[in-house]
Amino acid sequence: MPQAADIDGLNHTNNAVYVQWCEKIGWAHSEALGLGLADYQRLDRAMAIRRGEYDYLLPTILNDELTLGTWLTASDGKLTMERRFQLIRNRDQATILRGRWELVCIERSSGRARRMPPDFSQAYLAAIVRPALTEAETNSLHASNL
Repeated sequence: MPQAADIDGLNHTNNAVYVQWCEKIGWAHSEALGLGLADYQRLDRAMAIRRGEYDYLLPTILNDELTLGTWLTASDGKLTMERRFQLIRNRDQATILRGRWELVCIERSSGRARRMPPDFSQAYLAAIVRPALTEAETNSLHASNL
């Protein structure tokens, strides 16, 4: 739910706030899959955003009730992964934002691209959903009311 500090000079939620929300739900989803920051540190690996795209479709205003969902849609099983986002306004179910991240596995200590460790492959690859969602795949989608 947008708070007063999230509202810009046009009386809409600032686009940068949506990006912050995507980052927060991305981490929450990763943690729900069993991989948190401590695991990234222990394994000396991280999934880093190589490219982020956001389509801002409609504005939101102060106190709009929103639901933000995220899911993993693709991976080469070695180095790259794709995460998608959708933000919906609850009162009319309108899609406010669609987003997509291209992620690459890096070695934290050097910043260089490195193969995903088995812990990443086991958690992330099992959570990938395809375009036609089954009930089980829909259940792996992580959503948060804002």
